[in-house]
Amino acid sequence: MSDETAADRLHAVQERIARMLEHIGRPVDAARLIAVSKTFDAPAIEPVLAAGQREFGENRVQEAMGKWPALRERYPDLRLHLIGPLQSNKAREAVELFDVIHTIDRPKIAEAIAAEIKRTGKAIDLFVQVNTGEEPQKAGVAPSEVDTFVIRCRNEWSLPIKGLMCIPPAEEPPSPHFALLAKMAKRNDLAWLSMGMSGDFEQALMVGSTHVRVGSAIFGTR
Repeated sequence: MSDETAADRLHAVQERIARMLEHIGRPVDAARLIAVSKTFDAPAIEPVLAAGQREFGENRVQEAMGKWPALRERYPDLRLHLIGPLQSNKAREAVELFDVIHTIDRPKIAEAIAAEIKRTGKAIDLFVQVNTGEEPQKAGVAPSEVDTFVIRCRNEWSLPIKGLMCIPPAEEPPSPHFALLAKMAKRNDLAWLSMGMSGDFEQALMVGSTHVRVGSAIFGTR
């Protein structure tokens, strides 16, 4: 284990994803792997980039601004995903830096992101975050409010919502939460599902995940 590199772990995760997709009869390119690089600096990320990975997830706008612009100069084809909570006063930086935002979860954020997209003209993909466990300490739209919020995002703010995202409660089996998210996405004609992390991404793939967010299984413990 001590000799295993981040590139080795990346390839192992890629193989597990490919095996699961084949096992359940989904196309090999049906799901994207997002390597979650939060708290890791550029020297730790570079070997994973060198191994061919091009999609990365970050939790904080400020942290990402400190390391990704220089990396992007060397790897212009990478795609950055914001997977952490977003404050409206960081909307400008988020739209400028990220290609995908997974955490649209309230009208104030939707309005701020819409204003920045209009100002910059940048094409950006968006997910609505759903608090499937209705946990008071966690961000996300309540399941009962998802349909209305998605309609508002589309009609009121003209946001390019592509899918739904969730983080199931840590102490509960994740599969029912994944199934709930998939059902809500289908009901709202949304093709993308951002669900599944290092400990449960194979279960998420079984329920239709299109974007799995894997950190520790690639980069190791923080």
